[in-house]
Amino acid sequence: MKKYDVDYPAYILEQERFEKNISRICDVQQRSGAKFLLALKAFSLWRSFSMLTPYIKECTASGPWEARLGHECLGGLSHTFSPAYNERDFSEVLLHSSHVIFNSIDQLNRFYQNCIDHTQDISIGLRVNPGFSPVETDLYNPCVNGSRLGISELVMPKELPSCVEGLHFHALCESNSYDLEKTIHAFEGRYHDYLPQLKWVNMGGGHLVTHKDYDVDHLVALIQRFKQKWNVEVYMEPGSAFAWETGVLVSNVVDVIDQGGVQTAILDVSFTAHMPDCLEMPYQPIVRGASIKMVEDGFVYRLGGNSCLAGDYIGDWWFDKPIEIGDQIVFEDMIHYTTVKTTFFNGVKHPDLFLEEKSGHLQLLRRFSYEDYKNRMS
Repeated sequence: MKKYDVDYPAYILEQERFEKNISRICDVQQRSGAKFLLALKAFSLWRSFSMLTPYIKECTASGPWEARLGHECLGGLSHTFSPAYNERDFSEVLLHSSHVIFNSIDQLNRFYQNCIDHTQDISIGLRVNPGFSPVETDLYNPCVNGSRLGISELVMPKELPSCVEGLHFHALCESNSYDLEKTIHAFEGRYHDYLPQLKWVNMGGGHLVTHKDYDVDHLVALIQRFKQKWNVEVYMEPGSAFAWETGVLVSNVVDVIDQGGVQTAILDVSFTAHMPDCLEMPYQPIVRGASIKMVEDGFVYRLGGNSCLAGDYIGDWWFDKPIEIGDQIVFEDMIHYTTVKTTFFNGVKHPDLFLEEKSGHLQLLRRFSYEDYKNRMS
């Protein structure tokens, strides 16, 4: 099993895999006619953006800081959506955005004049709720009953305000093209009266086009039909797809304890601080060289994080030999929706950021220090 030459815990983005994902997304973009945006909420490792900028220059942002990051580091203006904007930040949103999407008619009425008066053209959109999502985990499902995300067809005005040029929906999470097809059907069923008036439709994120089993040809045909039917520009804003299976989190075993017959390997990383989706979704990540299915004659361990949170652990994994202090534990697919959600909880050591170049050389992108932890409160 490959061992990484790193002294500290580290996220490692693999250039070859990342560029392969970019290539596939660009192929879909070219064949379908849709425009793909990078969702910074899933992947914002801006030091790697030089690999993206020849092909992708625009992003989708959730507020002023993401919009600014996308503008500065990708070069293009952002498509920005927030559940609610405030007066204090809205001018900065406009400065870095080409498209601004509102979550309610009240928000539109409050801020649309700011958009119209801005020095650069701002395309205004509304987020709507298609009322359908294949996502089974409520935490990630924007179409649950009472959702605060997207305007229901029941409260949409009979006539679309003249300043609105597009509609946005987002109902997927690491989903396939057939899930999108069902979502489009639900969206058209609820908002078809408005579609002839639009310049664009944003189909949100959650399109896992770089998954090995994703039916890319079906997606291309789906988008082409939609564009031809409604004569609109189509935007897609996947996050996971860009960084899907492009890197790992490398950790080290610092202790092994046995309590009540349960063996736990304590790591120098934390699930709650460095892999929060594992606890929130929840899901059990892939560990290189281990199995989540019981293996005869295998050695079973729970893996525990190094924070004080009692639930900072996941198990069980079966290894082919006993775990020892100093062993390297490698978590697969730990770049998207991971590096963006880390915290300094407990002041635990934050993993380094590396780029593994095609040559195999590890380029250090960022090493975090005590000052980074301290200065959060200064």
